[in-house]
Amino acid sequence: MTHPHRDAPTPATTPATTSPATPSSDPPSARTSPDDAARLVAWGQELRSVHSRLRDALEVAREAVADHATSVPGAVDPRRELGLFCHGFCQALEGHHRGEDASVFTALLELRPDLADVVAELKRDHSMLDHLLGNLARAVDDHADAATLERHLDGIDAVMETHFRYEEKRLVEVLDEPAVAAALAGTDRREVLGPLA
Repeated sequence: MTHPHRDAPTPATTPATTSPATPSSDPPSARTSPDDAARLVAWGQELRSVHSRLRDALEVAREAVADHATSVPGAVDPRRELGLFCHGFCQALEGHHRGEDASVFTALLELRPDLADVVAELKRDHSMLDHLLGNLARAVDDHADAATLERHLDGIDAVMETHFRYEEKRLVEVLDEPAVAAALAGTDRREVLGPLA
């Protein structure tokens, strides 16, 4: 924070006077010392990192589907790997959204109620993605063929990518503000952004 220049500094011979401390009108979460600010998490950048890891996990799923499609009789069934991925990925994405709904969005709306419409839109995306993830999990359990699984992944990919781009565009800079970081100070990253944080 830049302070304005003082054109008429107090002469060294003038005794300094002190005035009674005035309580700040800012909420406690918005008041941070320079040392505190250095320790605060830049949640917007953390959000980008988690999104990147989730994108990578989706690519692992596609590789598992491709392995299943090209598997030969007698080989290790890659469906097991896909099943493991699905449960892991589904839990990661669902955990990410639960953390946002319970922690990030709650703290954000207390500081920025003007973002209520943005948060509502993001929560609708969460519900849609939960539905798509459920469909994928059922398809894996029902031993669907590779083409069917690929279609499920395409649907998840399309909604997830649109959701991530919108969320990053609207929230990253806000989440990196010290007031938001202070409001979430001391909170475990995984509790806020899911198991891939």
